[in-house]
Amino acid sequence: MRDSPPHAAEDARAFTPRLIGTEIIVVFAVSLGASALRSLVSLIGSLTASRELNAQRAVLVGTMAPGRPWLDLAYQLTGIVISLAPVALVGYLLARSGESLRTIGADRREPGRDLLRGAVLAAVVGGTGLVFYLFAYQAGVNLDVVPDRLPDTWWRVPVLILSAAENGVLEEVVVAGYLLHRLGRLGWKPWHAVALSAVLRASYHLYQGFGGFIGNLAMGLLFGRLYQRWGRAMPLIVAHTLIDVVAFVGYGLLRGKVSWLP
Repeated sequence: MRDSPPHAAEDARAFTPRLIGTEIIVVFAVSLGASALRSLVSLIGSLTASRELNAQRAVLVGTMAPGRPWLDLAYQLTGIVISLAPVALVGYLLARSGESLRTIGADRREPGRDLLRGAVLAAVVGGTGLVFYLFAYQAGVNLDVVPDRLPDTWWRVPVLILSAAENGVLEEVVVAGYLLHRLGRLGWKPWHAVALSAVLRASYHLYQGFGGFIGNLAMGLLFGRLYQRWGRAMPLIVAHTLIDVVAFVGYGLLRGKVSWLP
């Protein structure tokens, strides 16, 4: 077997706990940590508005160029690509430490098992989450979350599906796989790491209100523990994507046709 080059050994020794901690801070400063800060400011704005929380709206996927569908499509696709940049950054940083996205289970080694686990998880979490959202909305502690406000064009459903996949890949690779893996290397206790991951996940959903925070906190605790048990982010990506696809596309199909949907 060929020996590793001297600089590789030096790089491994240089990957200290302090450097790992700094890396985590930088990754979240340019990704979901920044989203959490914006989300907090958004919540403060909603709380200080003249209307109650459930009289305000939080649009998840909305038009960016009203009346100009082709420009709108360009904006939507550009936004999706840019939002996935942190995933590429995580892949690069893992490679620099002698690992890869495969290390956190963001690969296609177990497609059948990943799809089955993801589908079951999506059914359980998605159904429970919908009931909790309706309760939080009626209690006045959550905004009216509108998943889809896109124009009725041929690209509406494909963009909604791509947006759902973007959410699943970004959040589960960064806030589940990468963060929990790195915290494990730092020697954090499993539940402490899961708690931090869950709080971060909940924080960038604060713009939805307190219901969004609590619901995503519970989801983060479950997803984090499952990642630690399975060692794979892919089932979580599948589950998250399916949940958002149903929410985004289903909202358009049910809007105005059922009385229980705000």
